[in-house]
Amino acid sequence: MATKEKRIPNAVRIPTAIDDIEDFPPSEILAIRSSLLRWYDKNSRDLPWRTPPAAFRPPLLDVEYEQRAYAVWVSEVMLQQTRVPTVIGYFNRWMEKWPTIHDLSSASLEEVNEMWAGLGYYRRARFLLEGAKSIVNQRNFPRTASALRDVRGIGNYTAGAIASIAFNEIVPVVDGNVVRVITRLKAISANPKEARTVKLIWKLAGQLIDPSRPGDFNQSVMELGATLCSSAKPSCSNCPVSLQCLAFSLSKKSETSKVTDYPTKAVKTKQRRDFAAVSVVEISEELDEQILNDNCRENVFLLVKRADSGLLAGLWEFPSVLLDEEKMNQEMRRGEMNEYLKRFLNLDVEENCKVVLRQDVGEHIHVFSHIRLHMHVELLILTLKDGFTRLNNDEDRDKVIWKWVDESSISKMGLTSGVRKVYRMAQDFKQTKQPLRLPKKRAK
Repeated sequence: MATKEKRIPNAVRIPTAIDDIEDFPPSEILAIRSSLLRWYDKNSRDLPWRTPPAAFRPPLLDVEYEQRAYAVWVSEVMLQQTRVPTVIGYFNRWMEKWPTIHDLSSASLEEVNEMWAGLGYYRRARFLLEGAKSIVNQRNFPRTASALRDVRGIGNYTAGAIASIAFNEIVPVVDGNVVRVITRLKAISANPKEARTVKLIWKLAGQLIDPSRPGDFNQSVMELGATLCSSAKPSCSNCPVSLQCLAFSLSKKSETSKVTDYPTKAVKTKQRRDFAAVSVVEISEELDEQILNDNCRENVFLLVKRADSGLLAGLWEFPSVLLDEEKMNQEMRRGEMNEYLKRFLNLDVEENCKVVLRQDVGEHIHVFSHIRLHMHVELLILTLKDGFTRLNNDEDRDKVIWKWVDESSISKMGLTSGVRKVYRMAQDFKQTKQPLRLPKKRAK
């Protein structure tokens, strides 16, 4: 006999953590605004993209607003997934090379990638360039968050930062630091990554923003989260808003409750595991025992350009082939690489090349946000039987874009940290390798 489903009366509802969160009361809003701004005026860090708080700076001229917006934009994009001390040097070099948005709009993607090298997440740099070109073509720098969101690569956070800091629009910003401050002020235990929680935090941030100094207030919340209200060791005794912080209040009432319980740690998505064979292909025009000598300047390296979409789009790397996990032994890896070199680059190790040295030099694991790439790295030194002539024609350029570069050029290129690590592995191997002794050529 089937049992009847037990129904809960409509009047009875079990509230969730989100439903329990109330708005900030007016008196608390005023207290938080005044305390944070007063603290910010005294304690804000001196950063190259940050102008002094409003109380200490003269009014900007109209032409200066767009220049400030450009600086804010560049800094905020760089600061995504990157720590402030690292960004300072990059920001200064960037602004020295492209001091205005018009200067940036005339740059090439390769130049931008070169300047960005080491910051990671290269799509940010590409979107910054595309956005600059778009704004210059429109001949008008958007001044509102809603208009800024129409620019490629500018999302809610960056739009709010530019609009409030550069143009004084009364709009909130929410980054990781702001999430930490808001969830602690309200003791929000819900998953900060869920859409409903994100929406709630944006709403609460909007309630707090000071209408007379929106840019400074947004920066004060971010500054608080980056300094005193840190993720692991918050300095609650020095916090200007500790009296309004519910997480701090709860921690004083119960030993089991900690400020660091907020925000709730979201379960990380398991990284995908990828495997690749990477070949540092070095080519010498002469077959002699000096080809392993670092001072041999005639040797060049082969670099291949990645596709214009997807991971690390448009960047240069050494020839690389993704592998099935089971294809991990050396013979299979070399077979896959041989096929790649022959098909796309006209390099046939059996026909038009002479293999001088082929040696595995190690393994390197490069971690992306969602991928753990396990690279098997080899050094492959070749000479070309027909010289460079066969490879310099363009008949296969529609298949893959490649180029020869010497050692000095590699050091100046905008290569990813993973590619540079692979290159150093090959160079370290050459330094420890005993000089290669080849049979002397017979006299003709």
